[in-house]
Amino acid sequence: MKELTVGSNDAGQRLDRFLSKAVPLLPESLLQKYIRLKRIKCNGKAVKRDYRLCAGDLLTLYVNDEFFEKPRENNAWLKVGSPKLNIVYEDTNLLLVDKKPGILCHSDGTWDYHTLIANIQAYLAIKGEWRPKEENSFTPALCNRIDRNTGGIVIAAKNAETLRVINQKIKDREIEKFYLCAVIGKPRPESGMLENELFKDAVKNTVYVKNRPEPGSRSAKTEYRVLQSRNNLSLVECRLLTGRTHQIRVQMAYAGWPLLGDGKYGREDINRRYHEHGQALYSWRLVFEFQTPAEHLEYLRGKEFRIDPQKIDFCTEYFDTVL
Repeated sequence: MKELTVGSNDAGQRLDRFLSKAVPLLPESLLQKYIRLKRIKCNGKAVKRDYRLCAGDLLTLYVNDEFFEKPRENNAWLKVGSPKLNIVYEDTNLLLVDKKPGILCHSDGTWDYHTLIANIQAYLAIKGEWRPKEENSFTPALCNRIDRNTGGIVIAAKNAETLRVINQKIKDREIEKFYLCAVIGKPRPESGMLENELFKDAVKNTVYVKNRPEPGSRSAKTEYRVLQSRNNLSLVECRLLTGRTHQIRVQMAYAGWPLLGDGKYGREDINRRYHEHGQALYSWRLVFEFQTPAEHLEYLRGKEFRIDPQKIDFCTEYFDTVL
C-alpha cells in the first residue's frame, strides 16, 4: 500500500492520467483494473478514472511494491501489460522469437518497455515460468541480438544453464544463422564467399571495409547465394561464418550490391524510388549444428527452425520465389 498527496501542480488532472505518470511501471490495463476494483481510493473513497484531482487529495494505492520502483531496463517488463511476441518455438529451456523490424532487442540507453527482452520477461512472468522474487540474480536473457531495423529469429534463455550453453555454442560457431536480403543489382557469381577486414567506428556506429588487417579490424566471412533476380533486385541468402556488426550490409555494399532500404550503406536514390526506409534483411533460418556435447540441450542437435518467407514483407513484395 502506498499513499500519495496531490500537490498544486498536479491538481486538475484526471486520476488515471496522473497515476500513469506517478507510477510509470504500472501497466495501463492494470491501472484501469485497479480503479474499477476500488484498489485505488481518493480521500478514502472509490472514484472513477476521470475524477479530476484537487490539491490536497490523498490517494491510497493498494498496489504491489515493485510497481513503485524506479524504472530501469531490468524492471521494464512490469510495464508490459499484454506481451506481444511471435513465437517460432518454445520449450522448458528456451524461446525462439521472430523479432519484427523496428523493435529493439534491448533499450538504447533510455527506459523503454517496448523492447523484445521486456516482452519476453513479462510473458514468462505471466506464465509463472519466471518468478523474479524467487531469483537472486538470474533474469531471462537474449543469447543473440539483431539490429533494430532487421527482423528475424532471436534466442532467449529461460534459465542460467541454457544461457551458458547457447552462448558457448554461438561462440564456437555451432549454431548456423542464415539471412535473406534484397540487394540492388545482380551478384556475380551467383554464389560465393565475401571475405574482408571490417573496422567499426564506435562513435559513428559505422563499419568500414579494410583491404588488409589493421589495429582494431576483424575478419569477416559471409557465404551467399542468389535465389532470384527481378527488376534489378536480387533475393539472396547469406550464411554468416563470423558475426560482426553490420556484416552483411557492409560486405554486400562493398561488393557492389547494397541492401535495398539501407540508409547507412545503401543507395538513397533507389531507396526513395521503392519507398524503403529500413534494410531488407531478415534472419530467417536457424540450425543447431552441435559438434560437441550440448548437455541438457542435446535434444536440439540437428534441429532447424525457419520463418515463413511469405511473412517477410520484402520477399512477397519484390519476389515470387517459394523457399
